[in-house]
Amino acid sequence: MKNKILTTVSIIMIFVPWTILPLRMFDWALQSPTAEIMISCYAAFMIFSGIFTITSYIKAKVQNNMMKVCLIVNSLYGIFGVVVLGQIVGNGIAM
Repeated sequence: MKNKILTTVSIIMIFVPWTILPLRMFDWALQSPTAEIMISCYAAFMIFSGIFTITSYIKAKVQNNMMKVCLIVNSLYGIFGVVVLGQIVGNGIAM
């Protein structure tokens, strides 16, 4: 039962970052402070989902085929989230 719950949570975490696309259609989401906050929150979630999936795969031993797919996708999301946050922090320090 634990394996199914952790796999389901990891699957849901794959699709959550894509919800930024409909939000970015609004004018308020493109303005400066809102855009940085929204992107930072999504990047933090992507990092969390990568860590969660890696932890579930290694420590909880949830190693089915769907979890392997989630591990790859959420790990890439996590790496991308670290890069995005690094760029945001780097631009903030440079100013």
